Amino acid sequence: MNGAVPTARSSLELPLSSPLPGIGQIAPAAWLPRPTDLDLGGSWRFALWASAAEAPAEPAAFREAEAGDIQVPGHWVLQGHGAPAYTNVQYPFPVDPPHPPDANPTAIYQRTVWIDQLPERARLRFDGIDGAGTVWWNDTLLGSTRGSRLPAVFDLDGGLRLGENVLTVRLSQWSATSYLEDQDMWWMPGIFRAVTLQRLPGHAIDDLFVHADYEHESGTGLLHVEVRGVADSVFDVPSLGIAEHPVGVGLTLPGIRPWSPDDPVLHELRVRTDRDEVVLKIGFRRVSIDGGSLCVNGTPVRLSGVNRHEHHPDLGRIVPIATARAELELMKRHNINAVRTSHYPPDPHFLELTDELGFFVIDEGDFETHGFELNDWRRNPSDDPMWLPACLDRAERLVERDKNHPSVIIWSLGNEAGTGRNLAAMSEWIHRRNPSRPVHYEGDRDGAYTDIGSAMYLAPEVLDAIGAGSPPPGATPGSPADSPERPFLLCEFAHAMGTGPGGLSEYQAAIDRYPRIAGGFIWEWIEHGLRQRLRDGSVRIAYGGDFGELVHDGNFVIDGLVSPDREPRPGLADVAAVFSPIGLALDTDELTVTNRFHGRTTEGLEATLVITDLDAGGVASDEPPAGRRIPVPLLAPGQSATVPLPAKPAFDTGVRRLLTVSVAEERATAWAPAGHEIAWVQAELPGAAATSRSGSASSSSSSSSTSSSAASPAAPTRPTVLGFGRFDATGRLTGVGDIPIRDFGLRFWRPPTDNDLGSLWEQDGDDERSQARLWSEAGLDRLQGRTTEYTVAGDELIVSTRYGVIRSDRGIDSTLRWSRTDPGVLALAVDVAPFGDWSVSWPRIGLAFQLPRDFGDVRWFGLGPGAAYPDTGQGARLGWHAMPVDELQVPNIRPQENGSRGGVRRLALIAPQNILQIDGEGLAFSARPWSDAALEAADHLEQLRPDESTHVHVDFGRHGIGTAACGPGVLPRYWLRPASYSYAVNFRTQSTR
Repeated sequence: MNGAVPTARSSLELPLSSPLPGIGQIAPAAWLPRPTDLDLGGSWRFALWASAAEAPAEPAAFREAEAGDIQVPGHWVLQGHGAPAYTNVQYPFPVDPPHPPDANPTAIYQRTVWIDQLPERARLRFDGIDGAGTVWWNDTLLGSTRGSRLPAVFDLDGGLRLGENVLTVRLSQWSATSYLEDQDMWWMPGIFRAVTLQRLPGHAIDDLFVHADYEHESGTGLLHVEVRGVADSVFDVPSLGIAEHPVGVGLTLPGIRPWSPDDPVLHELRVRTDRDEVVLKIGFRRVSIDGGSLCVNGTPVRLSGVNRHEHHPDLGRIVPIATARAELELMKRHNINAVRTSHYPPDPHFLELTDELGFFVIDEGDFETHGFELNDWRRNPSDDPMWLPACLDRAERLVERDKNHPSVIIWSLGNEAGTGRNLAAMSEWIHRRNPSRPVHYEGDRDGAYTDIGSAMYLAPEVLDAIGAGSPPPGATPGSPADSPERPFLLCEFAHAMGTGPGGLSEYQAAIDRYPRIAGGFIWEWIEHGLRQRLRDGSVRIAYGGDFGELVHDGNFVIDGLVSPDREPRPGLADVAAVFSPIGLALDTDELTVTNRFHGRTTEGLEATLVITDLDAGGVASDEPPAGRRIPVPLLAPGQSATVPLPAKPAFDTGVRRLLTVSVAEERATAWAPAGHEIAWVQAELPGAAATSRSGSASSSSSSSSTSSSAASPAAPTRPTVLGFGRFDATGRLTGVGDIPIRDFGLRFWRPPTDNDLGSLWEQDGDDERSQARLWSEAGLDRLQGRTTEYTVAGDELIVSTRYGVIRSDRGIDSTLRWSRTDPGVLALAVDVAPFGDWSVSWPRIGLAFQLPRDFGDVRWFGLGPGAAYPDTGQGARLGWHAMPVDELQVPNIRPQENGSRGGVRRLALIAPQNILQIDGEGLAFSARPWSDAALEAADHLEQLRPDESTHVHVDFGRHGIGTAACGPGVLPRYWLRPASYSYAVNFRTQSTR
């Protein structure tokens, strides 16, 4: 231990280099708001200095300083004082624990508090001070705060005076505490949560611990209430008929309806003395580990979760309560039932909402030391005795504040802090204080001090192996982590950065297959972009580096299922489909229903069947007909049943039909209106004609090739017309009917996604090259074409091109065969084949062209309405969809490949006077108001400007998306491998004049 570091609390003002927790505070306790609390938020006097040495040391000196105003709660870097900075792992200062740098922005906050009547007792509560604070009341030093996302409460008994009182806080951004708070997020100092003057009676309730247990075998509730601070108190629970029951005396309550996320039953508890009363909501439930499964109320849980940082694009880590409620309701509507509070305890109001709306919560400590990993974990606070008091303090304040919430089912020590003795001590303290909840920490690979196995970003096949009994990665054979009696979860998976995440179905299949796998938490809920006004007055969403940081991690902070403004990204619809609490399997004559809810039956659900006729091309001729009701069998959680479908009309020979079943809530809920859909399934019943059409199209393409060869074709020397298709002297399509087409040709490249740019560490070990880099090194972004054949014979035109890689003898051969097979149809058969040595996948195989900008609308029959790539699109369904071209774009903060719709059979590109229709099987398309080159060159969405064209891709094959931005790459089944491929599409035009 460094001898210069204080080893005892020698005063109420803690040196910035002290590793000790805050001092001068009262013992941690539950959050017990009262109507008499006085909110001290609003406008405060404020000034900022570049270092702690320059800032006034006492309130009296600050009164003489020049100062302005600032809003509290708030971050000073978002109110015109300095700038935020983003890092993921690395510390933005030298790793020299416990010392902060001298360049240490330090602010003084001050406000007056008017007191009309002196309370018998008073306390000053801070729910969150980001940084190291020193607090004075009327120039009397109260103490120092440490722990940015944890409460700090000071005793003001005898300190208040009638009239004007002055509260002063001196706050430094950096301190020894900063080494414990290296979470993946913005560094944003300030008083960012509520500041409250608590006015109390003389004999106030200091703390309350409610034990509301539930025995699922008997349906019995067990209620025991502990109170600190008063000797005699009673409690009431009016909804249970309990009145004036003595505190400290347990109750056994038969016939209790337990709390669960599907049925979040709460009861109002009032604890009273002759001078004080506190009110809170309680729910009866029991958390246990049974037979290797994590159980609540005796039933194994299925955590369909997300990691949630607290973030607002304008307010930083301040999330208004109405906004928090709206985002939880949005989660519920997308079948999310669990939240991990990554990586700190949330605003206390948030847990009231998770209790009320129904979520399982992993409540996580404000503790992360990830930057020490870059130094091989040397001097890591997790294993250094110097930091033990601070570590225990963080565990204690986490548990004491949130211990009465039924939604909190697991305590988490923190995140990415290595491992060590201090983490074990934190876990030991929590187990003693609250043995009814298990303890989680992902870094405890051997299970030495936690109860649940956990990992980040495993590949689905690894998760499957763990479910089958294999030890988790990093576990020592024979250690507790190697036991099949230990439940396992993914605390982070399916990294939702940019386009994606891919592979959700494979993860969920493993979770559903094994009771030992308790589920997982997608990283993450919200993108952390900040709204930034530039010098020219324009506004953009900013990420790391946009504020001039010397050290940053770029757009890695932009990874979520919703935008910073909480607009859903395409992945959220996929999550809703994969996380659905009702499993559906549809066959020709019957429907199998599985109840995956944790705590409700299927009562109150309704199902609808829609049967849609498809033509020979598998396309519906019009909008689907009205649906028919299907009875939903009454099922308890975990049960399945099969029901017959309503009688269907006889199937005509060769006619396809599409069956769609939707399951919805009959009645409105607290988070959705009546009729809200929670599950759906589709099945296509193929007819003979559909099968024969597929074979017939292939045969037609083949015969065209044969007749062309027999016709002794000639090479044209001027533009050519074939039916209503127009071609230039090189054989490139330049128009269809009177629709001009530009830059028509094959494309094999795509603007890299964040996942394409991610390291393939999961597949390639030490190979840090990304998929995009491998593609670029293979030359796929700069192929050069050479026409090897261009012939016209009768009703067929053939163009063969060899695409070569610069500096290489490998490439791709292609042949485009145009023909007039039917009146009004321009048919295209495409053949591609690799030559040379290919060791990488291909991004895409497809056509690209430009239409005039007035082709601004699209209608298609295929998957939609959202994007669907080979390993995404679980939330997209087959049918007719329509959308303006501008709305097809996903407004990714960092532009990239996006918005491709798959499973397309008919595509109509619509202008005011013309329609270009493209038919085919298994197509994908995208249409944009800007080029791929512009998309790839842009760093921010705001840099993209529509040009004079509508840029169209019609793809035959696409590489998957994966999650390699942080995690596994594309699963092998979704690779687009170099091989010979053949495709066919038909072009038609239609005038709307």
